Amino acid sequence: MKAEILDACAEPGASVAGVALSYGVNANLVHRWRREAKRPLSLQPVRRGTAEFVALPVAAAATERSAAEIRIELRRGACAVTVAWPTSAAAECAVWLRDLVR
Repeated sequence: MKAEILDACAEPGASVAGVALSYGVNANLVHRWRREAKRPLSLQPVRRGTAEFVALPVAAAATERSAAEIRIELRRGACAVTVAWPTSAAAECAVWLRDLVR
């Protein structure tokens, strides 16, 4: 039925409100269906149970870098220090940070 309604709305001179009324659905719902149909497939929501997900492309380099190290930036006035710590030594990083802020 959804596809039928969208096809009817695409006809020349068709009114979304009129088509919605003839099918007994709310015009706002038909407008939403039309917007969703225009979205690129890569941004279409994926429904799993009651949750809704949107698939987004992720750069591989950013994922690899964030998994490889812990980055901490400390600022005091105009001075900034950035510390990069390997994720394999996360426990040692936590101890170092705890001692630093004492």
